[in-house]
Amino acid sequence: MKSGKSRHVPLKPGESVDAFMEGRLQLIQSARGYRFSADSILLSRFVTTRKGDWVVDLGAGCGVIGLMLLLEKPIGRVVCLEIQAALADQARRNAALNGFREKMSVILGDIRHPPLSPSIAHLVVCNPPYRPARSGRINPDPERAIARHEILASLNDLLSAALRLMKPKGRIAMVYPAARLADLMVRLRSFGLEPKRMRMLHPEPQEEAKLVFIEAARGAGGGLKILSPLVGQGDCSISIST
Repeated sequence: MKSGKSRHVPLKPGESVDAFMEGRLQLIQSARGYRFSADSILLSRFVTTRKGDWVVDLGAGCGVIGLMLLLEKPIGRVVCLEIQAALADQARRNAALNGFREKMSVILGDIRHPPLSPSIAHLVVCNPPYRPARSGRINPDPERAIARHEILASLNDLLSAALRLMKPKGRIAMVYPAARLADLMVRLRSFGLEPKRMRMLHPEPQEEAKLVFIEAARGAGGGLKILSPLVGQGDCSISIST
């Protein structure tokens, strides 16, 4: 799917525009603050979508996952929920910059109390802050800290919101640390979300898995498909255009 780029999206101080995928995707980001990671791109390419799906992105940041899905999948609409005002504003402008103003909505709000109608999503996606709030060094930059640590929302908060927002046979796809996979599987099932597809990311072929990409379905029966592993950046071919 091609998008019509707008040439009239303003930048704010401290922001830059990066072009990816040979210019097909342009993103406004903070030059020194929070910037999206390859995890988001890999997640957008892992998820299963169906034609016309409505997608909700919880903690959308600058909107990269929704924009990737609109560029590469035949989905109907993306609704982005983001609690940080500056990132939500970037996501709105990124939707306009990439010609998706009519197909991507951005809502400023809290995952714990999502200001969205129930049962609107066929698919919920999330690249959550997956470091426990009291673990490791907290980044002094607030945007980065909230994006990486469970400061404003826990895994239970996220799954509760996803369950409220998804349709009866809806799905959730997310990325999480491989070391916390057992906890994630237990939590998913406790919310009635059955893991159906999984893929591990290894930094190097001989190294332990670092991340896991997982998709679960509401009210589904058992049966988990484990896909071939990704190594390094996997199939994340989203080079910056010069």
